[in-house]
Amino acid sequence: QCLLSGSWRSDTGCRMVVSVLGKDGSFSGSYLPGPAASDSEILSSPLEGSQQDAGLVPQPTFSFTVHWRLQARTTAFLGQCYVGTNGEEILHALWLLREAADSPDEDWKATR
Repeated sequence: QCLLSGSWRSDTGCRMVVSVLGKDGSFSGSYLPGPAASDSEILSSPLEGSQQDAGLVPQPTFSFTVHWRLQARTTAFLGQCYVGTNGEEILHALWLLREAADSPDEDWKATR
């Protein structure tokens, strides 16, 4: 089915919880970094995104952003939900993390 509502865990231990999935494909929830994150990043942070209509596309694409609490950072995720041969739902995503830069000269190092 590939509906994003619920709890998801990455290979690195990060956790995404989608608490609200709207009829239009919009969703919100929270994101918690995995054990590799520093102590200052341990706070759960809000996320918002959207997903293709799973009724029209069996393996829909999605995107969401995480606005990190207490830090001048935003991460954007873009991916697709796949349904395996055993019916298991798997998310594959790419991400970009953007930190605030102090000046245009520092812009080059603000995106990972």
